[in-house]
Amino acid sequence: MKLRHLLSVLLAATLVTTSCSSGGDDEAAVDDVLGDPGDCIVVEMSVSSEKIELLTDLAATFNESENATVDGECVFVRPQSKASGGAMGLLLDGWDENTEGPRPVIWSPAASAWGSILNQRLADDGREPMVPDESSQFMLTPLVIAMPEPMAQALGYPDTPIGWADIFALATDPQGWASVGHPEWGPFRLGKTNPNFSTSGLNALIAQTYAATGKTDGLTLEDLSDPEVQAFAQGIESAVVHYGDITMTFLNNWYRADQRGTALTYASAVAVEEKSVIDYNQGNPDGVLDPGEEARPPEIPLVAVYPNEGTLYSDNPFFILEADWVDRQQAEGARLFEEFVQQPENQERVLEFGFRPGNPEVTIGTPVDESNGVDPNQPQTLLQVPEPPVLVQLLENWDEQRKEARVMIVLDVSGSMGEDAQPGGGETKLELAKQAAIDALDEFKDDDIVGLRVFTDQMGWEGNFLDLVEPGRIGDVREQLKNEIRGLQPLNGTPLYEVSGESFNQMVEDYDPARINAIILLSDGVNDDGDRSDDPQQYQDLLALLEDTTQGENSVPVRVFPIAYGADADLAALRGIAEASNAALYDASDPLTINKVFTAVVSNF
Repeated sequence: MKLRHLLSVLLAATLVTTSCSSGGDDEAAVDDVLGDPGDCIVVEMSVSSEKIELLTDLAATFNESENATVDGECVFVRPQSKASGGAMGLLLDGWDENTEGPRPVIWSPAASAWGSILNQRLADDGREPMVPDESSQFMLTPLVIAMPEPMAQALGYPDTPIGWADIFALATDPQGWASVGHPEWGPFRLGKTNPNFSTSGLNALIAQTYAATGKTDGLTLEDLSDPEVQAFAQGIESAVVHYGDITMTFLNNWYRADQRGTALTYASAVAVEEKSVIDYNQGNPDGVLDPGEEARPPEIPLVAVYPNEGTLYSDNPFFILEADWVDRQQAEGARLFEEFVQQPENQERVLEFGFRPGNPEVTIGTPVDESNGVDPNQPQTLLQVPEPPVLVQLLENWDEQRKEARVMIVLDVSGSMGEDAQPGGGETKLELAKQAAIDALDEFKDDDIVGLRVFTDQMGWEGNFLDLVEPGRIGDVREQLKNEIRGLQPLNGTPLYEVSGESFNQMVEDYDPARINAIILLSDGVNDDGDRSDDPQQYQDLLALLEDTTQGENSVPVRVFPIAYGADADLAALRGIAEASNAALYDASDPLTINKVFTAVVSNF
């Protein structure tokens, strides 16, 4: 993917894979909890999603305290959730308050590295830095390699140190797990998030690069250009099942696979934060228990492998921004809140969420313990965060080193796509979707294989779908794809189940084990092929096809990433399709979010 375009266009939203929501919705939810700021000095805060609940609660307590005053005026801290990379993109290229909520006074990404990247990007543009040199740590969690316990034990866990070199050896061995006596587990399958979006993905990229050099600090641009370092990176990436914007996709899928008895063939390892291992082993893989949901520990627990070459902490800094929209009173109010959250009684609360306290005076305790698959005495070796120019170059190199993909884009062109995207007129849903698809094509790597299929009923002699562009190297067919998309028109019904099954079968038939194989499926309605009587059986047959093919020892991992587009999309059916193929649903119920959502889907490749 082209990094700069991704930062400026896509990372502007907090995208929760199974339920994408806009910044405005997050802000409204926070307002419900915190109340009306009245005439107080408002300190807006942008925080990564994993700590929004905790910081909202702490902000409510702070706002009511006697110490929340500056110059005799009350201070009102108001957090909103925004992905770390998303907030960085907005701060870099312009924060639109109408769509993204208020600009922050305090920015708290998951890791300090995001601040370094922002300042470097600003410097590259000839602009002043926005992130201060010094900041406090709110809470900590180290990057780990999460593995099912039997797999880690096969590599010598817990007595034998395991690291990225072992991952490289398994990833590049044609025998896969058979090389250590377990052919039933198949090839080594690695889960990693896209480092342009995700802190765990960024930290994994840094850690594997250090492992290739043998260093623990001082990573240089010369190191990144070393052919051996580049070969190591490509070897690691070759084992990736797919990427994505959040680790919860992998953890939710892993948990469902565990319930079906196929956890050992879904993934062999996933780079996540220690906190995620704790959540998973407690039966809460995405870290959020919905009303009525009960935590149920998995049949096969995960263990946290702390790479012996070293790892990094997600340190959750408090950056009080040096920006022209931050005045003196807001900055002083922000410092008061920063001091408040460092108090021992407030730092003890971070343990409740599976994090380690940022205040070293507070002792690490439950649930950061061996009963949850983690080790409070690890990590033994910490890596230095590279200098900003090295971080930026790492991300740009990854765009070329990442695993290549084979993707079929399947677009709904049924009649309902011709409806207005918003009440009162304006662009239609199809017009917005066409532009989103065209923009997303620029995010593919030139060597990715991409094809275009559209579907509606009564399309002619081919049936209910039409292949407008056969799969080809996108560097050669990108303009053809764009031209075909521009010419799309809304037509008839929505044969969703039939076309999903036929598209999946074709991708399985053409499966390329050296690539990520996937379908992007956009639909704005329920299955409607003119005969609704067979819908339930047709849907169950489709799910059975997906599950039987993608799960188990001899699985063919072709994943279907549906986009539920518009208010009338069949969210439940599309979620079932995603889960049956070990993928993820993306929710664009608000058609105005389709550009961000579409490109977020492409982050998987």
